[in-house]
Amino acid sequence: MLFNSYIFICAFFPLTVVLWYGFNRMGRHRLAQLVLACLSLCFYGYGHPSYIVLILSSVAANWLVSLGIAKAGEERANCRRLLGLTGILFNIGLLFYFKYYDFFLSNLNRFLPAQIPLRHIALPLGISFFTFQQIGFMADRMTGKACHYNMMDYLNYVTFFPQLVAGPIVAHNELVPQFRKIGTGEQSLFAKDGAGKDVWDDIESGLRLFVLGLAKKVLLADRLGVLVDAGYGAVSSLDSLSALVVMLSYTLQIYLDFGGYCDMALGLARMLRIRLPRNFDSPYRAASIGEFWNRWHMTLNEFFTRYIYIPLGGSRRGTARLLLNIMIVFLISGVWHGAAWSFILWGVAHGLLRCLEQLPLYRRLPLWLRWGVTFLFVNLAWVLFRSGSVGTARLFYQRLFSFSGAGPGTLTELAGGAGSLALLLVILLVSLVISLRRETYVYVTEKASTEVRMCALAAVFALCVISLSGVTAFLYFNF
Repeated sequence: MLFNSYIFICAFFPLTVVLWYGFNRMGRHRLAQLVLACLSLCFYGYGHPSYIVLILSSVAANWLVSLGIAKAGEERANCRRLLGLTGILFNIGLLFYFKYYDFFLSNLNRFLPAQIPLRHIALPLGISFFTFQQIGFMADRMTGKACHYNMMDYLNYVTFFPQLVAGPIVAHNELVPQFRKIGTGEQSLFAKDGAGKDVWDDIESGLRLFVLGLAKKVLLADRLGVLVDAGYGAVSSLDSLSALVVMLSYTLQIYLDFGGYCDMALGLARMLRIRLPRNFDSPYRAASIGEFWNRWHMTLNEFFTRYIYIPLGGSRRGTARLLLNIMIVFLISGVWHGAAWSFILWGVAHGLLRCLEQLPLYRRLPLWLRWGVTFLFVNLAWVLFRSGSVGTARLFYQRLFSFSGAGPGTLTELAGGAGSLALLLVILLVSLVISLRRETYVYVTEKASTEVRMCALAAVFALCVISLSGVTAFLYFNF
C-alpha cells in the first residue's frame, strides 16, 4: 500500500486513527497496540499477502533469539555472544537470499563451465530497512546495550507502518520506549507532552508534514520522473544539454521522492503521537561528502557509524586505517542500496571523495568551491545510481560530455511537447529552490499555522488528491 493512494488516504489511515485513539481513550492500551500491529501488517501485505508470513517469521526469529539471550543471563557472556551472532547472521542471510542471491550467482556463473540457474526472486518491500533495524537490535542485545522487549512492543517496533517499507531506520531505544509507555498507560495520548504540545498540536503539525511531503512526491518528483524515465529510456539519443537536464532532474527527483516519503512518515507517526527521527537535513547544501551523508538518509549513516565504522576502529587507529574504514563503510552502503555493480561503484566513488576530503589542501578550499564540487559530484554519481548497469552509465557519461547534439529539440521530444517541456522546466527550477532551502520538518516545527497557511495547505492537498490517478511507487521501495 502506498501513502500516495486513495485507499490509504481515504480509508486505511482514517480507520487507524479512529481505532488507535478510540481504544486508548477506553484504556485498552494493549488492544490498541495489537490493532496497530495488525493494521501495519495489512499495510505491508496489501497486494502481497506472502510478505506478512515473511516479516512475521523474521520478527519471531529475532524475538526468540533475544529471549534466549535473556535466559542465558549476564554471567554466560559467550553464550549471549553466540546467540547474538546467530541472530545477526540470520538477518544477513535473509537479506542475502532475497536481495543478492541472483546477483551472486550471475557473477559466479561467469567462471563456471556449467551455469547454475537463477531463481529470479522477487524483492520483498522494505526488507533492507526492517532487517537493518533488527540487526542493530541484535547487536545491542549481544553487547548488553538493549533489554529484551515483550512481543507486542517488539512487533510494533519492526512493523510500525509509517517507517516499515522505506525508513527511517529507527533504533530500538528511540521507538520501543514510546510503545511501552503507551501500552502500560504511563504515557497518555491525550495529555500534553514535555514540550507542552497536546494531541491537536501533533495532529495539526503531522498533517502539515504529510501534505507537504505528499506534494513533494506527487506534484514535483513524479513530474520530474517523466523526463528522467524518457531520458534513461533513450540514452543513446541524448545530446549534452538534454543529458545535463536529465541528470539534474534525477538529482532533484530522488531528493523530493525519498524526502517526501520521510516527511509523510514523520507526519503520520506524529498524528499518532509517535516520534520518528529525522532523515533529511537539506543534503544538497552540504559542502563535503561527509557533510552530505550527515544530512542525506541520516538514520542509515547513523547505523553504519554505530555498527560498522566505530567497531572497525573509526579514526582512532591512524590515517591508513581511517581511510580503509571509510572505504569499507561506503562499499557496504553501495551494496545495501542494490544488487548491481553500478551501486557498488556508486558507493566506492563516494568513499574515494570522502577519503580525498581528509587532505588538508581540500579543507582549505573556499566554502563555495567545496559546495560546488560536492554538488557536482553528487549529480554525476547519481547517474551510476539511476542507470541500473555500468554500461548504461558509461553511455550516459559519453553523451553528457560529448558537447554536441541537437539542443532543445531533444528535450522537447523527451518531455512530450513544447508545453510539457515548459512545465517541466518550471518544476525543475522550483524543485532546485526547494532542495536548497531548509527542510520541511524545520519549517513545520518553527512556523506556526495560520488561517492563510492552512487554506494554502488545503489547496495543495486538493491538488495532490486530484493528481493521485497516476500513482507511482517511491524510488526507495526498490532498495
